[in-house]
Amino acid sequence: MTEEIPIKKKVLNVLGEPLDLCSCEPLTGWYRDGNCKTDSSDHGQHTVCCVVTESFLRYSKAQGNDLTTPMPEFGFPGLKPGDHWCLCALRWKQAYEDGMAPLVHISATEISTLKVIGLEKLIQHAYSDNQSQKE
Repeated sequence: MTEEIPIKKKVLNVLGEPLDLCSCEPLTGWYRDGNCKTDSSDHGQHTVCCVVTESFLRYSKAQGNDLTTPMPEFGFPGLKPGDHWCLCALRWKQAYEDGMAPLVHISATEISTLKVIGLEKLIQHAYSDNQSQKE
């Protein structure tokens, strides 16, 4: 009897292509591996790779989610404008509806995000290397 070798499933981004890395500094993702991939235990669905801005960080703090204060006990350095971070899809959608959505690194945003947010909204907020991250 031969042993079956498990096939590693490729994780795709919202464009149907292989998922790009979001960030290793700061280290992000549900698995803390730099990728915005998820599984059924991730109730927040941390799948949107964002490039955070000052205005988004202020908005998030006002919503009760302080992303700027370091929490060394959890290995969290605190975020600053320009950092890439895997954000919960529903939190991004809420920020979008409030006119405060951060930029999105499309190729690093997992395909399951499309169950919560339409591709056109993500593309409207697509990050490019030429944009200011300080806003």
